[in-house]
Amino acid sequence: MKTFKMISIDLIREDEVVSIPLEDGIVINQENTSRSWILELFIDKKYENIFQELQSTNELLNVQVIISYPENEPANFEVVTYSVKEIGQHISVLLKGTLKHGRRKYAESLLSELIQEGLTGEELLAKFEKDMKIRPNLKKDQIKKG
Repeated sequence: MKTFKMISIDLIREDEVVSIPLEDGIVINQENTSRSWILELFIDKKYENIFQELQSTNELLNVQVIISYPENEPANFEVVTYSVKEIGQHISVLLKGTLKHGRRKYAESLLSELIQEGLTGEELLAKFEKDMKIRPNLKKDQIKKG
C-alpha cells in the first residue's frame, strides 16, 4: 500500500462541483488486483448529512482530488461512501473506489479554455500562470452528465 496526503477534494454531482474544505485527508492506493483506493477525509461536522445520505443511497460519486502538492494535476476517482464517523466537531469519512483512467493534463486543458476565451500574448500568459497556482475548476469539469 502507498499513502499520500490529500490537499483538496471536489465532489462532482450532476452539473455541480462542490469543494469540501479539509481539516486533513489521506489517499491510500491499496495496490490490489481490484486497483482500489481509499480516501479518508477529516472535515467539519456540517457536512455529515451529505455524506450520510451518500452512504445510505450507496451513490457512485465522482470526486476530483489534489494529492501531495497543490500544483499537482487533479486525480479523478469514482467512489462510494463507506463510512461516516463523528469525532468531536468533525467527521471522518471513508470513500472507497477506483482511479478513473484517461486523466487529461490540467495545464493543456486550462490553456485551451483560455485561448477559447480569446486571451492572447501577455494577458494569456498572466492568466495562465495565475490559474495554474489557484487551479480553478475547468469548464469541462463543470458538466459531467448531460
